[in-house]
Amino acid sequence: MADVKTIKDIDEETWSEFKSMAAKNKLRLGSFFKIVLKEYKKTEEVFWKGILDGEKILSEKESEDIENIIKNIRKDKGFRI
Repeated sequence: MADVKTIKDIDEETWSEFKSMAAKNKLRLGSFFKIVLKEYKKTEEVFWKGILDGEKILSEKESEDIENIIKNIRKDKGFRI
């Protein structure tokens, strides 16, 4: 028999939907959980690759100009964080 695990802070509606999705796919909850986790990791990886390796939206000069403007704004007394 497998170990029993507890997941906290899952409301009844979410738990019911999770169980329903697993049943529709004819999977046990543990197997379905593994699939959901694997898909989440894939999606997250694709998302961050798009952000980090994607096309630049600013040129180097535009980036430097923005950085200099921010530095000057931070020197002003009222905008210091």
